[in-house]
Amino acid sequence: MNELIIGQAVPDFTLPASNGQEVSLSDYLGRKVILYFYPKNMTPACTQEACEFRDASDRIAAKGAVVLGISPDSLASHAKFIEKNGLPFLLLSDEEHKVSESFGVWQLKKLYGKEFMGIVRSTFLIDEQGRLAGEWRKVRVKGHVERTLEQLD
Repeated sequence: MNELIIGQAVPDFTLPASNGQEVSLSDYLGRKVILYFYPKNMTPACTQEACEFRDASDRIAAKGAVVLGISPDSLASHAKFIEKNGLPFLLLSDEEHKVSESFGVWQLKKLYGKEFMGIVRSTFLIDEQGRLAGEWRKVRVKGHVERTLEQLD
């Protein structure tokens, strides 16, 4: 696991996106990027988080930023999630969890006494030069999008 440090360049990556294209982080140089990792489409907390980013999308765009969501879900699952919730941003599919691992968010989790590997909900703010400007790990959804917006200023 690489430790990301505020002010350092974020390693570039390329993943298949919900628009049918391959998307690289470097495609967004010159814009701020809110990169959020979430465990699974169609689950309550992930849906709430996605909808809060959706509802803030005009404010985010006005601050010159773009939202990208990443989960291990398939592109087909992403398409259903976007359609059901009217999401205006791309979702990237990290089925091999290579990008999640590089950001240190693919970790051992516990649920109902079972241990398994999965994404720990986390958000990273990347500046126009591709450097890490902010990070939130082990995110609780309530109020998170507002805190992210404050950091954009």
